[in-house]
This record gives sequence, structure tokens and C-alpha cells, in this order.
Amino acid sequence: MTLFQIIMLGASAFFAFKVYEHIQLLQQDPQQEKDERALSSFDPQALLIRADEAFESGDMQTALLLYKEANAKEAQGSDSLFKMGYISQQLNNKEEALDYYKEAAKGDANNEYIQNSIASIYRANEEFVSAKLHLSASLNINDRNPVTYYNYGNLLVDMKHLDEAKEMYKKALEINPDFKEAKEELEKLD
Repeated sequence: MTLFQIIMLGASAFFAFKVYEHIQLLQQDPQQEKDERALSSFDPQALLIRADEAFESGDMQTALLLYKEANAKEAQGSDSLFKMGYISQQLNNKEEALDYYKEAAKGDANNEYIQNSIASIYRANEEFVSAKLHLSASLNINDRNPVTYYNYGNLLVDMKHLDEAKEMYKKALEINPDFKEAKEELEKLD
């Protein structure tokens, strides 16, 4: 047998085994089939579970690869896209992160965390007008989030609008008087 024939025999055996597994699943009851499907690496939901586990354990590279694979098999919702953006941002791939965040925002435009995340990338890229737009959008969604006011204050410091930045830090502290970072930044400006 040639090497090619051996490879083809192996591939044929693998696919025959997969057909056998599928037939066995068809003969099982629906709940058991669902349980078996959850263990399959071909199932997007199983991939998402594995991605979440990898993320929780700190393995960002593996988590991102699994999220991407699940998304390729079946378009994922804004939560998964947000996670993909977050991981990409943590891996210092800002452009990829921004793409995922924007895609997530299309599915959930009223998510303050997505808006905040988009703003953080624009701020890091010194695209201050775009960052300001997304922070304003986040405040329109929820004007009781101290982190948004804090982030807005940081942006205004970068823009050299120090009086406006002070107001943002004060608003963050009105909502959460124990917000240590906001206190520190406000003290720097006084």
C-alpha cells in the first residue's frame, strides 16, 4: 500500500465511524441525543462551553480560537462577540477587538458595556471624538454607571478638558462614594 492509500483508508475509517455514531444517535431518545451533541466538538454550543472554560482558566488564546470556531459554524450573538472583542483587546489586537465590538453593537446597541469597550479602543487610538460619542451613548443607556463617568473623565483629561473631567469624576463619586480610582484622579486635578 502506498502512503496515499493508507491516508485514504484512515480517512474512510474515520468517516465510517462518524456515520456509525450518527446512526446510533438517531436511535437514542431526544434528551440523550442532546446530551451527546453537547459533547461534540462540532457543535457550536459545545465550543462555546469550552471557550468559556478556557477563558475562566485564563487561557485567552484557546478561548478566542474556540469562540471564533463557534462563530464560524453558527453566527453568534452579541455576548459571544463581546467576549471575542474583550479577549482580542486583552491580547493587544485592538483592531480585531474593535471589529468584534462593533459587530456586537449591531446586535445589541443598548449595551452600555459594549459602548464603553468601543470607546476605550477609540481613546487608546486617540480618536477622541469617536470615544466621546460612544461614552455618551453608554450614558444614554445607563446614567447610573460610575465606571462610565470615570472613563469619560479619563477621556476628558486626555483631551485637556480638565474642568469637565472633574465633573465626570464627581458624578462617578456621587454614584459610588467608595470609587477609589475616581477619588485619586479627582485629587490629581485639584
